[in-house]
Amino acid sequence: MSAAAGNRLPATLPARTIAVAHGDGIGPEIMAATLRVLAAADPALTFHEVSLGLKAYEAGHAGGFDGDALDVIASHGVLLKAPLSTPQGGGFKSVNVTLRKTLGLFANVRPCVAYHPALPAPHPGMDLVVVRENEEDTYAGIEHRQTDEVVQCLKLITRPGCERIVRHAFEYAVANGRRKVTCMTKDNIMKLTDGLFHAVFEEIAPEYPGIATEHMIIDIGTARVATRPRDFDVIVTPNLYGDILSDVAAEVAGSIGLAPSANIGYGAAMFEAVHGSAPDIAGKDLANPSGLLLSAVMMLVHLGRGAPATLVHNAWLRTLEDGVLTGDVAAAGQVRRVGTQAFADAVIERLGQAPTRLRAVDYPSRTETTAAAPARTLSVARRPAADKQLEGVDLFLHWDQDGRSPAALGARLERIAGPDFSLELITNRGVKVYPNGNARTLCSDHWRCRFRAPAGVSPLAIAALMARAAHAGLDVIKTENLYRFDGKAGYSQAQGA
Repeated sequence: MSAAAGNRLPATLPARTIAVAHGDGIGPEIMAATLRVLAAADPALTFHEVSLGLKAYEAGHAGGFDGDALDVIASHGVLLKAPLSTPQGGGFKSVNVTLRKTLGLFANVRPCVAYHPALPAPHPGMDLVVVRENEEDTYAGIEHRQTDEVVQCLKLITRPGCERIVRHAFEYAVANGRRKVTCMTKDNIMKLTDGLFHAVFEEIAPEYPGIATEHMIIDIGTARVATRPRDFDVIVTPNLYGDILSDVAAEVAGSIGLAPSANIGYGAAMFEAVHGSAPDIAGKDLANPSGLLLSAVMMLVHLGRGAPATLVHNAWLRTLEDGVLTGDVAAAGQVRRVGTQAFADAVIERLGQAPTRLRAVDYPSRTETTAAAPARTLSVARRPAADKQLEGVDLFLHWDQDGRSPAALGARLERIAGPDFSLELITNRGVKVYPNGNARTLCSDHWRCRFRAPAGVSPLAIAALMARAAHAGLDVIKTENLYRFDGKAGYSQAQGA
Protein backbone atom coordinates (compact mmCIF):
# COMPACT_ATOMS: atom_id res chain seq x y z
CA MET A 1 0.00 0.00 0.00
CA SER A 2 1.57 3.28 -1.05
CA ALA A 3 1.59 6.37 1.13
CA ALA A 4 -0.59 8.18 -1.38
CA ALA A 5 -3.15 5.40 -1.51
CA GLY A 6 -3.05 5.07 2.25
CA ASN A 7 -3.85 8.75 2.74
CA ARG A 8 -7.01 8.63 0.64
CA LEU A 9 -10.21 8.03 2.58
CA PRO A 10 -13.38 7.26 0.64
CA ALA A 11 -15.36 10.44 0.13
CA THR A 12 -18.55 8.54 0.93
CA LEU A 13 -17.42 7.18 4.31
CA PRO A 14 -20.52 7.73 6.45
CA ALA A 15 -20.57 9.50 9.77
CA ARG A 16 -20.61 7.10 12.70
CA THR A 17 -20.84 7.56 16.47
CA ILE A 18 -19.42 4.95 18.81
CA ALA A 19 -19.78 4.62 22.56
CA VAL A 20 -16.54 5.08 24.49
CA ALA A 21 -15.63 4.23 28.09
CA HIS A 22 -12.43 5.94 29.24
CA GLY A 23 -11.88 3.46 32.05
CA ASP A 24 -9.82 3.53 35.22
CA GLY A 25 -6.12 3.66 36.07
CA ILE A 26 -4.24 4.10 32.81
CA GLY A 27 -7.52 3.92 30.87
CA PRO A 28 -8.05 7.65 30.32
CA GLU A 29 -4.48 8.09 29.04
CA ILE A 30 -4.52 5.27 26.52
CA MET A 31 -8.05 6.15 25.42
CA ALA A 32 -7.04 9.77 24.78
CA ALA A 33 -4.11 8.55 22.68
CA THR A 34 -6.29 6.09 20.77
CA LEU A 35 -9.05 8.59 20.03
CA ARG A 36 -6.54 11.09 18.67
CA VAL A 37 -5.29 8.48 16.21
CA LEU A 38 -8.84 7.50 15.24
CA ALA A 39 -9.85 11.13 14.70
CA ALA A 40 -6.85 11.67 12.42
CA ALA A 41 -7.51 8.50 10.37
CA ASP A 42 -11.31 8.61 10.28
CA PRO A 43 -12.70 12.14 10.73
CA ALA A 44 -16.24 10.85 10.20
CA LEU A 45 -16.15 9.19 13.62
CA THR A 46 -17.62 10.83 16.70
CA PHE A 47 -17.60 9.52 20.25
CA HIS A 48 -20.26 9.29 22.96
CA GLU A 49 -18.74 8.82 26.42
CA VAL A 50 -20.37 6.41 28.89
CA SER A 51 -19.50 6.01 32.56
CA LEU A 52 -18.33 2.54 33.53
CA GLY A 53 -16.13 1.27 36.34
CA LEU A 54 -15.06 3.02 39.54
CA LYS A 55 -17.19 6.15 39.05
CA ALA A 56 -20.29 4.01 38.61
CA TYR A 57 -19.40 1.83 41.60
CA GLU A 58 -18.92 4.93 43.73
CA ALA A 59 -22.31 6.19 42.59
CA GLY A 60 -23.89 3.08 44.08
CA HIS A 61 -24.15 0.82 41.03
CA ALA A 62 -22.87 -2.60 42.16
CA GLY A 63 -22.58 -3.78 38.55
CA GLY A 64 -20.26 -0.92 37.58
CA PHE A 65 -22.72 0.84 35.25
CA ASP A 66 -26.26 2.21 35.23
CA GLY A 67 -29.17 1.57 32.90
CA ASP A 68 -28.45 4.67 30.85
CA ALA A 69 -25.01 3.34 29.97
CA LEU A 70 -26.49 0.10 28.68
CA ASP A 71 -29.03 2.02 26.62
CA VAL A 72 -26.30 4.16 25.05
CA ILE A 73 -24.15 1.15 24.21
CA ALA A 74 -27.10 -0.76 22.77
CA SER A 75 -28.23 2.20 20.68
CA HIS A 76 -24.79 2.72 19.16
CA GLY A 77 -24.11 -1.00 18.79
CA VAL A 78 -20.40 -0.59 19.45
CA LEU A 79 -18.35 0.14 22.57
CA LEU A 80 -14.65 0.94 22.67
CA LYS A 81 -13.62 0.36 26.26
CA ALA A 82 -10.45 1.11 28.20
CA PRO A 83 -9.50 -1.12 31.16
CA LEU A 84 -11.75 -0.93 34.23
CA SER A 85 -11.15 -1.62 37.91
CA THR A 86 -13.48 -3.61 40.14
CA PRO A 87 -13.33 -2.69 43.85
CA GLN A 88 -11.93 -5.35 46.14
CA GLY A 89 -14.30 -7.20 48.45
CA GLY A 90 -17.72 -8.75 48.07
CA GLY A 91 -20.81 -7.24 46.52
CA PHE A 92 -19.24 -5.98 43.28
CA LYS A 93 -19.74 -7.65 39.91
CA SER A 94 -17.20 -7.58 37.07
CA VAL A 95 -18.27 -4.98 34.50
CA ASN A 96 -16.68 -6.99 31.70
CA VAL A 97 -18.54 -10.20 32.47
CA THR A 98 -21.84 -8.39 33.04
CA LEU A 99 -21.58 -6.41 29.79
CA ARG A 100 -20.75 -9.51 27.79
CA LYS A 101 -23.77 -11.37 29.13
CA THR A 102 -26.23 -8.48 29.13
CA LEU A 103 -25.42 -7.50 25.55
CA GLY A 104 -25.09 -11.09 24.30
CA LEU A 105 -21.43 -10.77 23.29
CA PHE A 106 -20.89 -14.49 22.88
CA ALA A 107 -17.61 -14.50 20.90
CA ASN A 108 -14.31 -13.23 22.29
CA VAL A 109 -11.75 -12.92 19.49
CA ARG A 110 -8.09 -12.36 20.39
CA PRO A 111 -5.37 -12.20 17.72
CA CYS A 112 -1.87 -13.00 19.01
CA VAL A 113 0.89 -11.92 16.63
CA ALA A 114 4.68 -11.77 17.00
CA TYR A 115 5.96 -8.51 15.47
CA HIS A 116 9.45 -9.72 14.73
CA PRO A 117 11.92 -8.24 13.80
CA ALA A 118 10.54 -4.91 15.08
CA LEU A 119 10.13 -6.44 18.56
CA PRO A 120 12.00 -9.41 20.02
CA ALA A 121 9.85 -12.54 20.01
CA PRO A 122 10.62 -16.10 21.11
CA HIS A 123 8.63 -17.44 18.15
CA PRO A 124 8.99 -15.25 15.04
CA GLY A 125 6.14 -15.84 12.62
CA MET A 126 3.57 -16.58 15.32
CA ASP A 127 0.13 -15.47 14.11
CA LEU A 128 -2.84 -17.19 15.73
CA VAL A 129 -6.32 -16.22 16.89
CA VAL A 130 -8.11 -17.53 19.98
CA VAL A 131 -11.91 -17.61 19.60
CA ARG A 132 -13.32 -18.05 23.10
CA GLU A 133 -16.90 -18.74 24.09
CA ASN A 134 -17.79 -15.71 26.19
CA GLU A 135 -20.94 -16.36 28.21
CA GLU A 136 -21.12 -19.92 29.55
CA ASP A 137 -18.91 -22.46 31.33
CA THR A 138 -17.92 -21.64 34.92
CA TYR A 139 -18.28 -17.96 34.00
CA ALA A 140 -22.01 -18.36 34.43
CA GLY A 141 -20.99 -17.45 37.97
CA ILE A 142 -23.38 -19.87 39.68
CA GLU A 143 -21.72 -20.77 42.96
CA HIS A 144 -22.98 -22.07 46.27
CA ARG A 145 -21.51 -22.91 49.62
CA GLN A 146 -23.12 -26.22 50.49
CA THR A 147 -21.39 -27.44 53.65
CA ASP A 148 -18.87 -26.23 56.20
CA GLU A 149 -16.09 -27.42 53.91
CA VAL A 150 -17.38 -27.45 50.34
CA VAL A 151 -18.31 -24.79 47.82
CA GLN A 152 -19.57 -25.50 44.33
CA CYS A 153 -19.31 -23.76 40.95
CA LEU A 154 -21.61 -24.97 38.20
CA LYS A 155 -20.11 -25.49 34.75
CA LEU A 156 -22.85 -24.89 32.19
CA ILE A 157 -22.33 -25.77 28.53
CA THR A 158 -25.27 -25.50 26.13
CA ARG A 159 -25.64 -26.89 22.64
CA PRO A 160 -26.80 -23.53 21.19
CA GLY A 161 -23.82 -21.82 22.84
CA CYS A 162 -21.44 -24.38 21.37
CA GLU A 163 -22.96 -24.17 17.91
CA ARG A 164 -22.74 -20.42 17.59
CA ILE A 165 -19.14 -20.09 18.87
CA VAL A 166 -17.85 -23.01 16.79
CA ARG A 167 -19.53 -21.68 13.68
CA HIS A 168 -18.22 -18.20 14.40
CA ALA A 169 -14.68 -19.60 14.56
CA PHE A 170 -15.06 -21.28 11.17
CA GLU A 171 -16.65 -18.19 9.62
CA TYR A 172 -13.80 -16.07 10.99
CA ALA A 173 -11.31 -18.48 9.43
CA VAL A 174 -13.01 -18.28 6.04
CA ALA A 175 -13.37 -14.48 6.11
CA ASN A 176 -9.73 -13.95 7.08
CA GLY A 177 -8.03 -16.52 4.86
CA ARG A 178 -7.11 -18.83 7.73
CA ARG A 179 -6.24 -22.45 7.03
CA LYS A 180 -7.07 -24.43 10.17
CA VAL A 181 -9.35 -24.44 13.21
CA THR A 182 -8.25 -26.30 16.34
CA CYS A 183 -10.75 -27.19 19.05
CA MET A 184 -9.39 -27.49 22.60
CA THR A 185 -11.33 -29.09 25.46
CA LYS A 186 -10.80 -31.37 28.46
CA ASP A 187 -13.33 -34.02 27.44
CA ASN A 188 -11.11 -36.86 28.58
CA ILE A 189 -12.28 -35.86 32.08
CA MET A 190 -15.44 -33.77 31.61
CA LYS A 191 -17.06 -36.11 29.14
CA LEU A 192 -20.50 -34.50 29.15
CA THR A 193 -19.80 -30.74 29.24
CA ASP A 194 -16.57 -30.57 27.25
CA GLY A 195 -17.73 -33.65 25.39
CA LEU A 196 -20.67 -31.66 24.03
CA PHE A 197 -18.38 -28.83 22.86
CA HIS A 198 -16.13 -31.33 21.07
CA ALA A 199 -19.09 -33.18 19.54
CA VAL A 200 -20.58 -29.96 18.15
CA PHE A 201 -17.19 -29.06 16.66
CA GLU A 202 -17.06 -32.42 14.88
CA GLU A 203 -20.64 -31.94 13.62
CA ILE A 204 -20.01 -28.48 12.16
CA ALA A 205 -16.50 -29.01 10.75
CA PRO A 206 -17.66 -30.91 7.59
CA GLU A 207 -19.59 -27.81 6.52
CA TYR A 208 -16.20 -26.13 5.91
CA PRO A 209 -14.27 -28.59 3.71
CA GLY A 210 -11.65 -25.96 2.87
CA ILE A 211 -10.57 -25.59 6.49
CA ALA A 212 -8.36 -28.19 8.18
CA THR A 213 -9.47 -29.26 11.65
CA GLU A 214 -8.03 -30.92 14.73
CA HIS A 215 -8.88 -31.44 18.39
CA MET A 216 -6.45 -31.27 21.30
CA ILE A 217 -6.79 -31.68 25.05
CA ILE A 218 -6.42 -28.21 26.52
CA ASP A 219 -3.42 -28.91 28.76
CA ILE A 220 -1.13 -30.25 26.03
CA GLY A 221 -2.67 -27.75 23.60
CA THR A 222 -1.66 -24.84 25.83
CA ALA A 223 1.81 -26.30 26.19
CA ARG A 224 2.10 -26.53 22.40
CA VAL A 225 0.95 -22.94 21.99
CA ALA A 226 3.77 -21.92 24.34
CA THR A 227 6.41 -23.95 22.51
CA ARG A 228 5.15 -24.34 18.93
CA PRO A 229 2.66 -21.52 18.29
CA ARG A 230 3.26 -21.57 14.54
CA ASP A 231 1.43 -24.93 14.45
CA PHE A 232 -1.83 -23.09 15.16
CA ASP A 233 -4.06 -20.74 13.23
CA VAL A 234 -7.55 -20.35 14.79
CA ILE A 235 -8.29 -21.98 18.15
CA VAL A 236 -11.85 -22.33 19.48
CA THR A 237 -12.44 -23.28 23.09
CA PRO A 238 -14.84 -22.90 26.03
CA ASN A 239 -14.76 -19.82 28.21
CA LEU A 240 -12.38 -20.61 31.07
CA TYR A 241 -9.79 -22.34 28.92
CA GLY A 242 -9.92 -19.53 26.37
CA ASP A 243 -9.36 -16.91 29.04
CA ILE A 244 -6.17 -18.62 30.20
CA LEU A 245 -4.97 -19.73 26.78
CA SER A 246 -5.31 -16.30 25.19
CA ASP A 247 -3.19 -14.69 27.91
CA VAL A 248 -0.52 -17.36 27.44
CA ALA A 249 -0.56 -16.81 23.70
CA ALA A 250 -0.34 -13.02 24.06
CA GLU A 251 2.73 -13.31 26.30
CA VAL A 252 4.34 -15.84 23.97
CA ALA A 253 3.76 -13.42 21.09
CA GLY A 254 5.77 -10.75 22.89
CA SER A 255 3.66 -8.80 25.38
CA ILE A 256 0.12 -8.87 26.69
CA GLY A 257 0.31 -5.07 26.48
CA LEU A 258 0.02 -5.32 22.69
CA ALA A 259 -2.94 -7.70 22.63
CA PRO A 260 -6.32 -6.50 21.34
CA SER A 261 -9.68 -8.22 21.66
CA ALA A 262 -13.19 -8.10 20.27
CA ASN A 263 -16.40 -9.25 21.95
CA ILE A 264 -18.96 -9.93 19.25
CA GLY A 265 -22.71 -10.46 19.47
CA TYR A 266 -25.65 -10.29 17.10
CA GLY A 267 -26.67 -6.72 17.91
CA ALA A 268 -23.64 -5.23 19.63
CA ALA A 269 -19.88 -5.49 19.95
CA MET A 270 -17.28 -4.35 22.48
CA PHE A 271 -13.59 -3.80 21.79
CA GLU A 272 -11.00 -3.62 24.55
CA ALA A 273 -7.34 -4.13 25.34
CA VAL A 274 -6.56 -7.37 27.11
CA HIS A 275 -4.43 -5.87 29.89
CA GLY A 276 -5.65 -4.37 33.14
CA SER A 277 -5.93 -0.82 34.47
CA ALA A 278 -2.38 -0.74 35.97
CA PRO A 279 -3.08 1.91 38.63
CA ASP A 280 0.58 1.88 39.70
CA ILE A 281 1.60 3.76 36.53
CA ALA A 282 -1.58 5.80 36.05
CA GLY A 283 -0.99 9.47 35.25
CA LYS A 284 2.70 8.98 34.44
CA ASP A 285 2.47 8.90 30.61
CA LEU A 286 4.13 5.47 30.63
CA ALA A 287 1.34 3.17 29.42
CA ASN A 288 1.43 1.52 26.02
CA PRO A 289 -1.77 2.36 24.07
CA SER A 290 -1.12 -0.35 21.47
CA GLY A 291 -3.56 -2.94 22.81
CA LEU A 292 -6.43 -0.46 22.80
CA LEU A 293 -5.37 1.02 19.46
CA LEU A 294 -5.33 -2.42 17.80
CA SER A 295 -8.72 -3.13 19.39
CA ALA A 296 -9.94 0.04 17.71
CA VAL A 297 -8.61 -1.31 14.42
CA MET A 298 -10.68 -4.46 14.98
CA MET A 299 -13.66 -2.19 15.65
CA LEU A 300 -13.16 -0.34 12.36
CA VAL A 301 -12.97 -3.63 10.47
CA HIS A 302 -16.12 -4.82 12.26
CA LEU A 303 -17.89 -1.66 11.12
CA GLY A 304 -16.77 -2.15 7.52
CA ARG A 305 -14.43 0.86 7.64
CA GLY A 306 -11.54 -0.93 6.00
CA ALA A 307 -9.68 2.14 4.71
CA PRO A 308 -9.10 3.84 8.09
CA ALA A 309 -8.43 0.44 9.70
CA THR A 310 -5.70 -0.12 7.14
CA LEU A 311 -4.30 3.38 7.68
CA VAL A 312 -4.02 2.99 11.44
CA HIS A 313 -2.68 -0.56 11.48
CA ASN A 314 0.00 0.08 8.89
CA ALA A 315 1.04 3.31 10.59
CA TRP A 316 1.32 1.44 13.89
CA LEU A 317 3.47 -1.26 12.24
CA ARG A 318 5.69 1.40 10.67
CA THR A 319 6.08 3.07 14.09
CA LEU A 320 7.34 -0.21 15.54
CA GLU A 321 9.72 -0.68 12.64
CA ASP A 322 11.12 2.81 13.15
CA GLY A 323 11.99 1.92 16.74
CA VAL A 324 9.54 4.30 18.38
CA LEU A 325 8.42 2.31 21.40
CA THR A 326 6.99 2.72 24.87
CA GLY A 327 9.09 1.60 27.79
CA ASP A 328 7.34 -1.72 28.37
CA VAL A 329 8.61 -3.14 25.08
CA ALA A 330 11.63 -0.94 24.31
CA ALA A 331 14.91 -2.79 24.67
CA ALA A 332 18.33 -1.22 25.08
CA GLY A 333 19.56 0.39 21.88
CA GLN A 334 16.14 1.17 20.42
CA VAL A 335 15.92 4.45 18.55
CA ARG A 336 13.31 6.27 20.66
CA ARG A 337 11.70 5.40 23.97
CA VAL A 338 8.55 7.52 24.27
CA GLY A 339 5.51 8.04 26.49
CA THR A 340 1.88 7.30 25.79
CA GLN A 341 0.99 10.51 23.98
CA ALA A 342 4.24 10.76 22.04
CA PHE A 343 3.65 7.22 20.77
CA ALA A 344 0.22 8.28 19.50
CA ASP A 345 1.85 11.30 17.82
CA ALA A 346 4.32 8.97 16.09
CA VAL A 347 1.50 6.82 14.74
CA ILE A 348 -0.38 9.87 13.48
CA GLU A 349 2.78 11.14 11.74
CA ARG A 350 3.00 7.81 9.85
CA LEU A 351 -0.61 7.60 8.66
CA GLY A 352 -0.39 6.72 4.98
CA GLN A 353 2.94 4.90 5.37
CA ALA A 354 3.37 1.14 5.21
CA PRO A 355 5.87 -1.10 6.97
CA THR A 356 8.80 -2.37 4.95
CA ARG A 357 9.83 -5.45 6.99
CA LEU A 358 6.63 -6.38 8.77
CA ARG A 359 3.73 -7.55 6.65
CA ALA A 360 1.43 -4.70 5.68
CA VAL A 361 -2.33 -5.09 6.05
CA ASP A 362 -5.10 -4.19 3.61
CA TYR A 363 -8.60 -4.47 5.05
CA PRO A 364 -11.55 -4.52 2.64
CA SER A 365 -14.29 -1.94 3.00
CA ARG A 366 -17.80 -3.32 3.34
CA THR A 367 -21.18 -2.07 4.33
CA GLU A 368 -21.63 -1.98 8.09
CA THR A 369 -24.55 -4.43 7.92
CA THR A 370 -22.41 -6.99 6.13
CA ALA A 371 -19.38 -6.42 8.30
CA ALA A 372 -21.02 -6.37 11.70
CA ALA A 373 -23.31 -9.40 11.62
CA PRO A 374 -21.65 -12.66 12.70
CA ALA A 375 -21.94 -14.52 9.45
CA ARG A 376 -24.28 -17.53 9.30
CA THR A 377 -24.80 -17.50 13.04
CA LEU A 378 -28.01 -15.54 13.29
CA SER A 379 -29.98 -18.62 14.28
CA VAL A 380 -29.27 -21.97 15.87
CA ALA A 381 -31.34 -24.89 14.68
CA ARG A 382 -33.73 -26.43 17.20
CA ARG A 383 -33.16 -30.15 17.57
CA PRO A 384 -35.93 -32.70 18.11
CA ALA A 385 -36.55 -33.44 21.77
CA ALA A 386 -34.82 -36.59 22.98
CA ASP A 387 -36.61 -39.51 24.60
CA LYS A 388 -35.96 -38.64 28.25
CA GLN A 389 -36.34 -41.27 30.95
CA LEU A 390 -35.87 -40.76 34.70
CA GLU A 391 -34.07 -43.68 36.33
CA GLY A 392 -32.80 -42.41 39.66
CA VAL A 393 -31.45 -39.52 41.68
CA ASP A 394 -28.25 -38.28 43.29
CA LEU A 395 -28.84 -36.89 46.76
CA PHE A 396 -26.09 -34.60 48.02
CA LEU A 397 -25.74 -34.53 51.79
CA HIS A 398 -24.02 -32.36 54.36
CA TRP A 399 -23.01 -35.08 56.81
CA ASP A 400 -20.31 -34.99 59.49
CA GLN A 401 -21.09 -37.81 61.92
CA ASP A 402 -19.71 -41.20 62.97
CA GLY A 403 -16.16 -40.14 62.11
CA ARG A 404 -17.24 -39.62 58.48
CA SER A 405 -17.42 -43.36 58.01
CA PRO A 406 -18.79 -44.21 54.54
CA ALA A 407 -20.00 -47.55 55.91
CA ALA A 408 -21.99 -45.82 58.65
CA LEU A 409 -23.58 -43.42 56.18
CA GLY A 410 -24.29 -46.26 53.78
CA ALA A 411 -26.12 -48.21 56.49
CA ARG A 412 -28.37 -45.22 57.21
CA LEU A 413 -29.12 -44.69 53.55
CA GLU A 414 -29.90 -48.35 52.91
CA ARG A 415 -32.65 -48.06 55.52
CA ILE A 416 -34.39 -45.15 53.73
CA ALA A 417 -34.12 -46.50 50.17
CA GLY A 418 -37.64 -47.89 50.40
CA PRO A 419 -39.42 -49.95 47.78
CA ASP A 420 -38.61 -47.74 44.77
CA PHE A 421 -34.83 -47.39 45.03
CA SER A 422 -31.61 -49.20 45.71
CA LEU A 423 -28.54 -47.39 47.01
CA GLU A 424 -25.97 -47.85 44.25
CA LEU A 425 -22.98 -45.95 45.62
CA ILE A 426 -21.71 -43.04 47.68
CA THR A 427 -18.95 -40.73 46.46
CA ASN A 428 -16.93 -38.04 48.17
CA ARG A 429 -15.39 -35.35 45.95
CA GLY A 430 -16.35 -37.57 43.01
CA VAL A 431 -14.55 -40.72 44.24
CA LYS A 432 -16.49 -43.84 45.16
CA VAL A 433 -16.25 -44.56 48.91
CA TYR A 434 -19.18 -46.99 49.36
CA PRO A 435 -19.52 -49.87 48.90
CA ASN A 436 -15.97 -51.21 48.91
CA GLY A 437 -14.22 -47.84 49.05
CA ASN A 438 -10.57 -47.26 49.82
CA ALA A 439 -9.71 -46.23 53.38
CA ARG A 440 -7.04 -43.84 52.05
CA THR A 441 -9.60 -41.61 50.28
CA LEU A 442 -9.91 -38.19 51.92
CA CYS A 443 -13.55 -37.55 52.85
CA SER A 444 -15.03 -34.08 53.32
CA ASP A 445 -18.47 -33.37 54.79
CA HIS A 446 -20.06 -33.36 51.30
CA TRP A 447 -21.46 -36.67 49.97
CA ARG A 448 -23.11 -37.72 46.72
CA CYS A 449 -25.49 -40.63 47.27
CA ARG A 450 -26.81 -42.34 44.13
CA PHE A 451 -30.18 -44.05 44.28
CA ARG A 452 -31.28 -45.99 41.24
CA ALA A 453 -34.71 -47.33 40.34
CA PRO A 454 -34.18 -50.03 37.71
CA ALA A 455 -37.86 -50.11 36.80
CA GLY A 456 -38.07 -46.33 36.38
CA VAL A 457 -39.24 -43.79 38.89
CA SER A 458 -41.51 -40.77 39.22
CA PRO A 459 -40.65 -37.34 40.66
CA LEU A 460 -43.11 -38.09 43.46
CA ALA A 461 -41.03 -41.10 44.49
CA ILE A 462 -37.94 -38.89 44.63
CA ALA A 463 -39.80 -36.39 46.80
CA ALA A 464 -40.79 -39.24 49.12
CA LEU A 465 -37.17 -40.39 49.31
CA MET A 466 -36.08 -36.87 50.28
CA ALA A 467 -38.78 -36.77 52.95
CA ARG A 468 -37.52 -40.06 54.39
CA ALA A 469 -34.00 -38.65 54.44
CA ALA A 470 -35.19 -35.56 56.33
CA HIS A 471 -37.06 -37.71 58.86
CA ALA A 472 -33.86 -39.69 59.38
CA GLY A 473 -31.99 -36.49 60.26
CA LEU A 474 -30.04 -36.29 56.98
CA ASP A 475 -29.37 -32.82 55.51
CA VAL A 476 -30.10 -32.96 51.75
CA ILE A 477 -28.45 -29.89 50.24
CA LYS A 478 -28.98 -30.64 46.57
CA THR A 479 -30.44 -33.22 44.20
CA GLU A 480 -29.68 -34.14 40.61
CA ASN A 481 -32.07 -36.39 38.73
CA LEU A 482 -30.54 -39.18 36.67
CA TYR A 483 -31.89 -39.26 33.13
CA ARG A 484 -31.28 -41.20 29.98
CA PHE A 485 -31.59 -39.29 26.73
CA ASP A 486 -32.35 -41.55 23.77
CA GLY A 487 -31.04 -44.43 25.86
CA LYS A 488 -27.74 -42.76 26.72
CA ALA A 489 -26.85 -41.84 30.31
CA GLY A 490 -27.06 -38.10 30.90
CA TYR A 491 -24.86 -38.19 33.99
CA SER A 492 -21.26 -39.01 34.80
CA GLN A 493 -20.01 -42.23 36.29
CA ALA A 494 -18.29 -42.14 39.65
CA GLN A 495 -14.50 -42.20 39.75
CA GLY A 496 -13.34 -45.57 41.02
CA ALA A 497 -16.71 -47.23 40.37
